Amino acid sequence: MKPSFTLKELSRHLDVPVQGDESTRIGGLATLKGAGPGDLSFLANPRYAQQLSACRASALILHPDLAATVSVPCLLSRSPYVTYAKASQLFAAAEDSPLQNGEDNAVHASAVVSQQASLGANVSIGPHVVIENGAVIGDGSRIGAGSVIGRNCRIGANSLLYPNVTLYHGVSLGERCIIHSGAVIGADGFGFAFDGQRSVKIAQLGAVTLGDDVEVGAGSCIDRGALDDTIVEEGVKIDNQVQIGHNCVVGAHTVICGCSALAGSTRVGRYCVIGGGVGITGHLSLCDKVTVSAMSMVTQSISKPGLYSSGTLLQESGLWKRNAVTLSKLTDLSRRVRTLEQGRSDEDPQNSK
Repeated sequence: MKPSFTLKELSRHLDVPVQGDESTRIGGLATLKGAGPGDLSFLANPRYAQQLSACRASALILHPDLAATVSVPCLLSRSPYVTYAKASQLFAAAEDSPLQNGEDNAVHASAVVSQQASLGANVSIGPHVVIENGAVIGDGSRIGAGSVIGRNCRIGANSLLYPNVTLYHGVSLGERCIIHSGAVIGADGFGFAFDGQRSVKIAQLGAVTLGDDVEVGAGSCIDRGALDDTIVEEGVKIDNQVQIGHNCVVGAHTVICGCSALAGSTRVGRYCVIGGGVGITGHLSLCDKVTVSAMSMVTQSISKPGLYSSGTLLQESGLWKRNAVTLSKLTDLSRRVRTLEQGRSDEDPQNSK
């Protein structure tokens, strides 16, 4: 059944006051442009303020400073986008469950669960799941169809694994983690020693540890450590198709956007933002509160918080090629300038005094 709430109920759940009719019933969320009767919309970005007058939503989430500009009921929030995020969780559809049988506290008949595994209360295990020896599944967790939980893995309470997630042996997840389909956690790190003729594999003896409230996007990979664990601290959010190499440490509440890659032994601080398609070479450290813009390449450690970028801005192809040729000559040009400056310095009579 599709959920619905009165504004009074939403006010209580979201801890924000109501302006207007508290009995207004809300059945869903929508954008300002797409909302209709029964919808709740929100304004977080001022550039969309002109859409308020034409919005057909039954209620809005607004900053208190804007409440007088509309006639419909409002939930008043000083952080409308955060309030919208919390509201979205209330309206999450029941079909978000990864289980095919739709039952709670159940193990699907096709699942293979080791007798040496431990399942907490109200755990749901979907079709064709494999849970190996020594695995521990916390209370209220849900494991989607086709997922594999390796030996001695630990999954904290109220975590959600969507279909076809793979946890290699010894991986630990905190509470309330969300792992999306196709994610692989705990595969071998990319470690080899070259003996002059061939690459000799280095056994990866560490594991992977994820803190509470970590979310890992679809198709992402987090490699196990060579000796120490790869660590992703609490509250980290990882987008789709992200690669985190062995022995990396990702600080609490950092966000890593899609298609980014962290080479081995990278340490990223707390509250960082790594934009889409960023590459970070190995054995580097980023301090807390660093933002790296999309498609940047990080080749040295960063010790000061702030926004960092690299790369060349998009240009018409012909102009880019001409500029690229110029860039290739910069080293020679710099050398010539230094030579000229040195010559002028030697001729300066002030230098003889």
